[in-house]
Amino acid sequence: MIIVARTDPRDPQATALLQQSHALMQSLFAPEENHFLSIDALCADTIHFFTAREGDTILGTGALKVHDGYGEIKSMFVAEAARGKGVGDALMRQIEDQAKIEFLRMLKLETGNVLNAAHRLYARHGFISCGPFGDYTEAASSIFMEKAL
Repeated sequence: MIIVARTDPRDPQATALLQQSHALMQSLFAPEENHFLSIDALCADTIHFFTAREGDTILGTGALKVHDGYGEIKSMFVAEAARGKGVGDALMRQIEDQAKIEFLRMLKLETGNVLNAAHRLYARHGFISCGPFGDYTEAASSIFMEKAL
């Protein structure tokens, strides 16, 4: 059974997964095209950081960054061995539930153009394409999506 809960990003297992995610993004995209948050940045008061675990093993991470009027999905990552088990879906449901608790009316995200599994996950959860938001600018390597709540 997959359990999703708020977690400190500095938990050793969470940190290890975040480092894997950062390494993957750095291997796929130029430095100026990487928009991931550092582990310290994920500890901010405006961020709800979640992990999905099975037993004592963390399988995935995801975060909700609260902005004025909308939430941004950050740090979505599932361990390679756990992909296809519903970990991403469980994290997405928790993030959406938290956004509703925060009275946010919209969820937004930026993801890489080559991250096809992520695109499918977000589309499955009702996200549609949109333009850049916040501090983001148009970039060939970025896909922007949103979902009204």
